Amino acid sequence: MADIIRMPRLSDTMQTGFIRTWHKKVGDSVKPGDVMAEVETDKATMDLEAFQEGVILHIAVPEGNVDVDGIIAIIGKPGEDFSSLLSGSSKETAAAPIVESFAAQPSSVSPPVAVVGSAEPQRIKASPLAKSIAKESGVDLTTVKGTGENGRIVKKDIESTISAPVKSKPAVGTSIAYESKGDREVLVSQMRKTIATRLAESKFSAPHFYLKTEIDMDQCVVARNQINKMATAKISFNDFITKAVAAAIRLNPGVNVSWYGDKMVFHNDIHIGVAVAIEDGLVVPVIRNTDQKSLSQINAEVADKAVRAKERKLGLDEMQGNTFTISNLGMYDIEDFTAIINPPDACILAVGSIAKKPAVKDDQIVISHRMKVCLSCDHRAVDGATGAKFLQSLKAFLEQPVNMIL
Repeated sequence: MADIIRMPRLSDTMQTGFIRTWHKKVGDSVKPGDVMAEVETDKATMDLEAFQEGVILHIAVPEGNVDVDGIIAIIGKPGEDFSSLLSGSSKETAAAPIVESFAAQPSSVSPPVAVVGSAEPQRIKASPLAKSIAKESGVDLTTVKGTGENGRIVKKDIESTISAPVKSKPAVGTSIAYESKGDREVLVSQMRKTIATRLAESKFSAPHFYLKTEIDMDQCVVARNQINKMATAKISFNDFITKAVAAAIRLNPGVNVSWYGDKMVFHNDIHIGVAVAIEDGLVVPVIRNTDQKSLSQINAEVADKAVRAKERKLGLDEMQGNTFTISNLGMYDIEDFTAIINPPDACILAVGSIAKKPAVKDDQIVISHRMKVCLSCDHRAVDGATGAKFLQSLKAFLEQPVNMIL
């Protein structure tokens, strides 16, 4: 008997999924574990796998948005009648732009293609890795011809474009006519929609207040240099900051709290989320039990998860359960900034760059490494004194990093 394949809920906040591409077509045989399509959720692009054996009889949505539990395909035996499944289902996606079926394939006459009138630009089919390389290299995807399946742009297409010689243009006179480049419209991804919704809710429902301080990083610079002379993997300042935050939370558990409207949850475990910028937004991989891990363990885990986050290969369990969040823009030469709380956390720490500045030490003006941080707090759960004491502890650990290992 034919079975309906519905859009699964692939994350806790997912309402709709966007089908980017199909790896199988109508008439193809599938077995459990076969990847049928790529689905973009609000957090990542994930593979949609088959859970039964059979033949794809029907594809409801070749590309586009589908609500959770909406029909995306039907699998059954070759030639099996599945019309009753479609007519009897209330969850069929009515806005599907094209419908393919196994019954239409044997015909030698190509059926007309329905064109939906729209002002939206045609979506460019490209793998997430190809898009990432193109963005970093300044390559316009609209100028690249894809050699992948169904004209999909893949990594080698971008590399070929980058390595291709640039054709010189003939010299022109002093009167130059400049061609307008025009605007480019891009459909909002599920990830960007969710980021917009969650952060808007956080900013306008949680009463934020901000605590700022400047930290003397001289001893941290010395400690890092000494460690990296012997370490196999180079420890970063972000590793020191993450470790210090965990140690400061252990002394100030009042900031390790989540707000759920009718209740507050004070966490005994310390799971720090580290914000990572990716191509189309921001994800927050979680370093669990951070206070129990060494600098080298934190370094390895953050590096691994940051790479996999940019490749959209993080599992959902690796992006959930954070009790405190760090957002570090120091590597972009940002001196200081404020961050929006990542709910249900009650606090997020914004970290700026480390810069050499004049400072007063022992009544003498000296050159010192200084770093500014800003703690955003949800005043419903965290009071000013609680946040201030946390920053005092954080400052003490970073100004004397040896105390973190005692």
